[in-house]
Amino acid sequence: MKKLSLFTLSLLFLFSCEERKKVLPSEGVWVAELEVMDNEILPFNFKLMKSTAERFSMEIYNAEEVILVDELKINGDSIMIRTPVFEGYLAGTFSENKIEGKFIKESLDRIVPFTATFGKAERFRVKNKATANVSGIWEAEFNGGTDDAYMAKGIFAQVGSKVTGTFRTTTGDYRYLDGVMDGDSLKISAFDGAHAFLFTAQVLDSTMNGIFYSGNHSKEPFTAKRNDNFELPSEDSLTFLKEGYNKFAFSFHDASGNIVSLDDDRFKSKVVLVQIMGTWCPNCLDETKFFVNYLTKNPNEDLEVVALAFEYAKTPEGAFKSIERLKDRIGVKYPILLAQYGTSDKDKAQGKLPMLNHVLSYPTTIFIDKKGEVRKIHTGFNGPATGEKYIEFQTEFDEFLKQLLSE
Repeated sequence: MKKLSLFTLSLLFLFSCEERKKVLPSEGVWVAELEVMDNEILPFNFKLMKSTAERFSMEIYNAEEVILVDELKINGDSIMIRTPVFEGYLAGTFSENKIEGKFIKESLDRIVPFTATFGKAERFRVKNKATANVSGIWEAEFNGGTDDAYMAKGIFAQVGSKVTGTFRTTTGDYRYLDGVMDGDSLKISAFDGAHAFLFTAQVLDSTMNGIFYSGNHSKEPFTAKRNDNFELPSEDSLTFLKEGYNKFAFSFHDASGNIVSLDDDRFKSKVVLVQIMGTWCPNCLDETKFFVNYLTKNPNEDLEVVALAFEYAKTPEGAFKSIERLKDRIGVKYPILLAQYGTSDKDKAQGKLPMLNHVLSYPTTIFIDKKGEVRKIHTGFNGPATGEKYIEFQTEFDEFLKQLLSE
């Protein structure tokens, strides 16, 4: 009996040791692969870092961009990764060297399966030596020959097989794209927690033919040709007040239920920037970060900024939750009002702002002078991924704003 008791105690000790020896995902470099359309794979790189015994943080890499993720929860063999600001999250189960799960955007009912593998540093696997170099400027057309056609400016740099760059459009840029040239095949991708982008193309001489995949819900064909002189229309010429309107106006609720409008005392005799945006929108996030940084460095009691949020969250409560998340994470001090929820449809957005010819882009910024007159409407936002264009924007913004403030 005594020997049996000792044996039982030994087993209990063994099992308790096994329980304490909890399996956790490995620290270090991983590659995630999202399953998009046409059996294509959209990869992105990330690094897991352990901050305490069972707490992790994460860095997501897209070319020069590093996104720090500090909302990562582990429960048993389940893992949830929520990127900063955006609603989308990664959820799945893990072993030491593998994660299997889904990229989920609940408000849009979108689910993209993915797997992640530890120890793989390659984003795309290169099988063949590059036979083309895409460095330079490209004039691109997406959805050519359809009512949904639009132009874009490709800006790329290639070293060996490594390719980085972006596409600029009249509504903003397609983020930090990171990829390779494999023979004559271009593959570049970006993932930021809001959008999952993959571009594939065959490059021949000075032309390319390809497909743009957004998650597993959308794909657009595109063609492009080299054109060092190509430029998109001015961002300040695309959106304007319709004939018969001489003022911009709005009246929407804040998180406390108060109605805020341009007639409020806080806006009178001041320069006002009205930002049309959404918390789900990466270009809007870039612009919001720019505004927050600019206001911190250039405080002025004669300047006000107010944002009008067009949210696809299904309820006002969900929309304001996303708004508060953005404000908390980025440090937004200016008011963000809820203009629309349940959809980000631009035609419906234009219905809320009937004085505009259209709402072409999130974001769009209206510059209003001290007399209440609209002096400029800037469509879209060219963020840090556009390099020189972003630097040019910052200079023009500062000069124009100082002009309005001095009047």
